[in-house]
Amino acid sequence: MRLTIAELAVGQGVLGISPCPGRAGFYEADLIAIQHWHPALVVSLVSAEELSRTALGLGADLSHFGIQWAHLPTADYDTPSTGWAEISALAHSKLAKGHKVLLHCMGGCGRSGTAALRLMVEAGEAADPALNRLRQVRPCAVETPEQFLWASQAALI
Repeated sequence: MRLTIAELAVGQGVLGISPCPGRAGFYEADLIAIQHWHPALVVSLVSAEELSRTALGLGADLSHFGIQWAHLPTADYDTPSTGWAEISALAHSKLAKGHKVLLHCMGGCGRSGTAALRLMVEAGEAADPALNRLRQVRPCAVETPEQFLWASQAALI
């Protein structure tokens, strides 16, 4: 089964959301799918333990293809914390140049959807319409009220 990447325009670029490469047992095929999607940046929002079970060499493998990688360990059903400001700035810089940014967690729903919504709100979108637009391409995006609150608070910063 090939990795599916839900995508939507954010600013001048494209934001993608997917499950973790290798989650379904096809790491090499998933890596090829990512390479063919041509992201400038891939952000992994999974714990180190989750990454070690599915995509241990992801950073090195993406680097081999000239794709920048960032790991922001985030527990399931939680929100990104320490390190978000740097990841956000990097993602926005890529999007502003018309590049693609891929976010993934284990299932491609909660954590990655929350980060996507936060980036959309930081880019100037209102939280509720942004969530509706996000769920048009990834219906499972943002799984908890806490995740929505964290993402929507970006407008207050």
